[in-house]
Amino acid sequence: MEPKLALQLKGISKRFGNVIANNKVDLDLRYGEILAVLGENGSGKTTLMNMIAGIYYPDEGEIFVNGEPVAIQSPKDAFDHRIGMIHQHFKLVDIFTATENIVLGIDDGKKFNLAEAEKSVSEITERYGFEMNPHKKIYNMAVSEKQTVEILKVLYRGADILILDEPTAVLTPQETDKLFAVLRRMREDGKSIIIITHKLHEVMAISDRVAVLRRGEHIATVETAESTEASLTEMMVGKKVSLNIERDEPKGPVDRLEVRGVNCVSPEGVKLLDDINFTARAGEILGIAGIAGSGQRELLEAIAGLQPLESGEIIYHNPQTEEAEDLRNKTPQQIRELGVRLSFVPEDRLGMGLVGNMDIIDNMMLRSYRRGKSIFLDRKQPHALADEIISSLEVVTPNAQTPVRRLSGGNVQKVLVGREIASAPTVLMAAYPVRGLDINSSYTIYNLLNGQKKNGVAVIYVGEDLDVLLELCDRILVICGGKISGIVDGRTATKEQVGLLMTKVGGETPKEKEVTGA
Repeated sequence: MEPKLALQLKGISKRFGNVIANNKVDLDLRYGEILAVLGENGSGKTTLMNMIAGIYYPDEGEIFVNGEPVAIQSPKDAFDHRIGMIHQHFKLVDIFTATENIVLGIDDGKKFNLAEAEKSVSEITERYGFEMNPHKKIYNMAVSEKQTVEILKVLYRGADILILDEPTAVLTPQETDKLFAVLRRMREDGKSIIIITHKLHEVMAISDRVAVLRRGEHIATVETAESTEASLTEMMVGKKVSLNIERDEPKGPVDRLEVRGVNCVSPEGVKLLDDINFTARAGEILGIAGIAGSGQRELLEAIAGLQPLESGEIIYHNPQTEEAEDLRNKTPQQIRELGVRLSFVPEDRLGMGLVGNMDIIDNMMLRSYRRGKSIFLDRKQPHALADEIISSLEVVTPNAQTPVRRLSGGNVQKVLVGREIASAPTVLMAAYPVRGLDINSSYTIYNLLNGQKKNGVAVIYVGEDLDVLLELCDRILVICGGKISGIVDGRTATKEQVGLLMTKVGGETPKEKEVTGA
């Protein structure tokens, strides 16, 4: 007997101009199951989910809910069919409470009663095991709390089918475990859940089945229990892929960058960095772990000359002159003129890293246009670099003249990371370089970072996936609330140990030499 289907897609296609995002996709979701959707960047996962959620409308095909054909032309239509999507980027009003955000926009013809709404929210919270204060303001919440509010928004509207886009991207291991416990309770309650994630170990831990997309087409849906990470990756990519990060011992590491007593305060007087001390060494990868907003971004911006310091020193040991230079109070341009190449891959790749309206070639030129010897721009070298990055990182784009804003998020990231590494830095700082990348592309980036390490570059890697940090990095600096809560050995530390340090449960702030034995 065939299991009953909560949702079914038949022959769904979607085009954007000449680009085919989805091509005749068939997909089904059963009652009371968790279905993981996997695929490389640009494979059409988000587009497909957006059609279920009413953000896009399919050019061809049909959508069935509870066996009945439906037309979902807006998010309101999706909610009417009890479908809700929790996006990766939250859509909340900071000055409102949790309850106010949850009920915002509901028009049921009744007079609004906040007390009744709070009671209903509390009932849902208790039913599924969420941890949330309904009176708490959004601006006082941690990332995991904000995500809880987003999930409660769709549950409050009666959703039986939930779509979660990269729900664990910014969660600690402990927070991820709590989320998965909630999702399992929802599954037991009969909810049907679709989860998009690039973390294969999470797919194996939480899902019942896995649907794989490749280049806009549905390749297969398989039982999770009968699959392995390697087999799923091969289905996504179409070829065998090694899922091992090679980590060599650092060879002759020397101090390249010393951060001493760095303090940083925001214009509003908020302490962003509090007495930061550490050393980055040539020929090693130093990882930085922390809950989102703990000061990782401000730290890298301070080193790159983008964030003014209240006090402290940033000492760069120049391998050419063997002299020590204090980078504090120098502009990014002055830092580059000193011969210091701090390649910085920011979190906001389009806001800070690239210009969306410019094509890939012009974005390559952003690093080098000041070195031009005439009023005319030389586009030959940037063109060659763009072609090399497109080829080596498998950037999905019609050509190098394509505006960056037309690329998928993952392909934008490849262009940015490729450009930064191509600048031959002596210190490479990479903030979330694999955020939004599929597993194959992620491992390409890990191999590039390891290549830089072997070339004697001091690599500083800020990442979200603790499994990767522990497998890739030689040492891991953990930051919490703008302070260093510990520096541990990447080869011997555990995920639980790092997770506790991320939430400061690990105790008092230790000195680096006490933790690393240096």
